Amino acid sequence: MTMIAASLPAPRTASSAGPAVRVQDVRKRYGAVQAVDGVSFEVAPGEVFGLLGPNGAGKTTTVEMLEGLRAPDSGQLEVLGIDVARNPDDLKQRVGVTLQTAELYPKLTVVEVLDLFRSFYKRSLPTNQLIEFLDLGERRTAQTRQLSGGQRQRLAVALALVNDPEVIFLDEPTTGLDPAARRSLWDLVQKLQGQGKTILLTTHYMEEAEVLCDRLAIMDHGKILALGTVNELVARRFKDRSVRFDEIAALDDDQLKALPGVESIKHDEGETVLYTQDVPATIGGVLALTESLGVEPGNLGIRRPTLEDLFLDLTGRALRD
Repeated sequence: MTMIAASLPAPRTASSAGPAVRVQDVRKRYGAVQAVDGVSFEVAPGEVFGLLGPNGAGKTTTVEMLEGLRAPDSGQLEVLGIDVARNPDDLKQRVGVTLQTAELYPKLTVVEVLDLFRSFYKRSLPTNQLIEFLDLGERRTAQTRQLSGGQRQRLAVALALVNDPEVIFLDEPTTGLDPAARRSLWDLVQKLQGQGKTILLTTHYMEEAEVLCDRLAIMDHGKILALGTVNELVARRFKDRSVRFDEIAALDDDQLKALPGVESIKHDEGETVLYTQDVPATIGGVLALTESLGVEPGNLGIRRPTLEDLFLDLTGRALRD
């Protein structure tokens, strides 16, 4: 993908002086499943805010309620100062939405789909400007069924931008894309933020959250477990580093907890993770203990705690792609 050279016009000024998005104690149940359970957060104007969590965490349901696609059971949702539950139609002209699974008209061309969507709004950006901004010029006359996965995602984002929205909702925007296409979408999100857009995205990719989000909320089982910047969240939870090695069947947790410096222990898909404030002492203890058992710690390494460590510590399990 070539670099995006075009720019969108200066963003419209939000009428609300408060947060661009406000969610207060929102709940949503589907039968016996509590999909969203007392979620609260705010998104500042011009911020990229992420909801990070595994499939089924409640991310998509939260975003769909903010978009007015689903009604909450209780709680309050506001976007640009508009009560979403009471006045969803007032919001539609001012937000852009990219759904997790967007179905495009397969026989329409890129230009035709953009022109169709532009007709839905009172205010819209020129089709040629959107095509240039999304780097779709060479595919402007291609039918949507002929587009690659990355091109389809860029077209989906273009459709979310046709009304020059103030707030953009991106639900798992890079799921299923190859690494190059994913990076291209990251570049696009950063460019949109540079144009003054407020962006709320959901993701289950750790690296995506770290690269794109000014702040994020970690969700699991319908609840927010932590909220803040990546650095804040990691620093708040950890004062130590992690010593990692392949699990050894002959070692039990009692032996590991007795090692010098060890604060806590986690097990992550065949790997033992020791959190310690004294790395040299802990590594020395690991080597001495394994030597006494006649084994070696495979893939022994040291790492500062990361967002992945935080998720593992909060939920007791890893967040995998």
